[in-house]
Amino acid sequence: MEEKRALRALYAYKEEVYSRDTELGNPSMQLIRPSGTRVYISLALISALGLSLFYLFARSPHFGPCGSTVTRTHHISEEVCPQTTAIAPERNRAILDALEEQYQTEGFKLQAYESLGGAIRVPTVAYDDLAPPGQDERWEIFGQLHAYLADRFPLVHASLRKTHVNKYALVYHWQGSDDSLKPALLTAHQDVVPVEPLTVNEWNHPPFSGYYDGEYIWGRGSCDDKPGLIGTLTAVEELLRAGFTPTRTIVLAYGIDEERGGISGATAIRDYLLATYGEYAFSILVDEGGGYGVSDGVIMVNPGVAEKGKFDVRFAISAPGGHSSIPPEHTSIGLLAAVIKQLEDNPHTPHLNRSGIYYNLLQCRAAHDPSLSDDLRSLITRSRKSDRALHALESHLAKTDRLYPALAGTTQAADVVRGGVKTNALPEQAEVIVNHRVDIHSSIAALQARIAGVVKPLVKQYGLELDAFGLYKETLEDGEASGVLRITDAWGTALEPAPITPMGDSGPFKLLSGTIIGVLGASNRTGYDRKVFVAPSMSTGNTDTKHYWKLTKHIFRYGHMNGGDSYNGAHTINEAVRGEGFLEIIRFFTWVILNADESTLLD
Repeated sequence: MEEKRALRALYAYKEEVYSRDTELGNPSMQLIRPSGTRVYISLALISALGLSLFYLFARSPHFGPCGSTVTRTHHISEEVCPQTTAIAPERNRAILDALEEQYQTEGFKLQAYESLGGAIRVPTVAYDDLAPPGQDERWEIFGQLHAYLADRFPLVHASLRKTHVNKYALVYHWQGSDDSLKPALLTAHQDVVPVEPLTVNEWNHPPFSGYYDGEYIWGRGSCDDKPGLIGTLTAVEELLRAGFTPTRTIVLAYGIDEERGGISGATAIRDYLLATYGEYAFSILVDEGGGYGVSDGVIMVNPGVAEKGKFDVRFAISAPGGHSSIPPEHTSIGLLAAVIKQLEDNPHTPHLNRSGIYYNLLQCRAAHDPSLSDDLRSLITRSRKSDRALHALESHLAKTDRLYPALAGTTQAADVVRGGVKTNALPEQAEVIVNHRVDIHSSIAALQARIAGVVKPLVKQYGLELDAFGLYKETLEDGEASGVLRITDAWGTALEPAPITPMGDSGPFKLLSGTIIGVLGASNRTGYDRKVFVAPSMSTGNTDTKHYWKLTKHIFRYGHMNGGDSYNGAHTINEAVRGEGFLEIIRFFTWVILNADESTLLD
């Protein structure tokens, strides 16, 4: 969402036209809304990338308003884009119908918007330098949020077992009647990023006001991630009010410092859940992440099924000190500058991997995006079997899509530099910390080897000794070294790429996809009466789920937010969410709980 403006840029693609592959039909089905209205939705279920690319590829120079007629359709075989159908509750249909009707009342909407607004007014900021809970008074604001939640959701707190983990993280256990069924886990985080004090006057409404202006709910956390927190609690509260009792146990877990890596919250939640329920004890996990976008002819949905790895690398050079009036040819800072230049002169080369999530997205765009140019559609389709077309597609994306390197490979960014203490003293130490986001097809070990190889020529050129990760070392055979370059894991927090969530015929994947198609198909929002397809996505960043890998293999990073319902994105000024969009989030979690309760796809 931070890339909202850039992602909405319109690209005019011009490529050599390749011969078309044969395209196959794509069936549709009817879904009966609770109100009885019929809507047509696609059966397409796509293995693909993320909502961000919806804006890169879904909008042509002739993009029109929602609801405009689209006369051109495109199809692709099930082998490329496996399909599923909408899933709606059967045993608990009466409860769903009653809640769907209730959710559309003005009274409920205002109550829900105020629930979110009230949570925003509690500034649960996660600062990077927080001491552990209980040792830093800045954590105490979370106690105020807990009191608010207890008051706002009385049925949840009367009916579910609540456990405080590491003081401020929360876990709620909603016991089901059948212990043989694996529990479902819904997670979110209570914390938000700070507001830059110098920008406070740039907000349309105060950043912790939770103000509802008749359309948007304003404030820090309105997009990330208090809709997940309040949306799940609201759904459970209303299900309890409607008399629903679960067959499958439902667990809610809310972290406290996702915005600084989950080091106090998600890690403690993980340990508690492993001790209480065991490894791989959960049937499905739904956390924040992907969303959906509405275009002329389609709604594209992007649950996250993978995350890139992360590796912060410290490059530290030590060299002799002395008086600056008698300097060497290169100081440690000068040598460090050469290292940075060497890294940036040798960026990681992105590649399309035919088995990758990003590549699958391109195939699904070719199949279902009515505004994609015919030239690009043909190039994408041909690339499935033609290496020539694949390389041409890579070249095209490298020239036209600034997100391509981040989506198709490892990235590096020199973010922190330190060195020198005084202008007349030669710096004895200088260092840079470089952030890497590791491609899902790579590994930390492969990245370490590459880094050592990139700097090796520089080491020889400047007469440096090298110690890279304790694995790759270079020493001078003759003469005295001008300095030592040590390369290490900056914080000891290297993170491999996340395991890819099973897709295709996987039951949890079908359940989530069918639920999303069902809830969108049953929505009465203007512009939602169109084809829906699910395109699994990949995150270039990391959520709390990086700590939850041993809880289940079926992790989905999906918050059900329409990208168009965010006023200005998250982590920036004027963070706000459209009220009607938040209502859709409540509907989604209601459907997830009811479908998970009676579906055999999770067992």
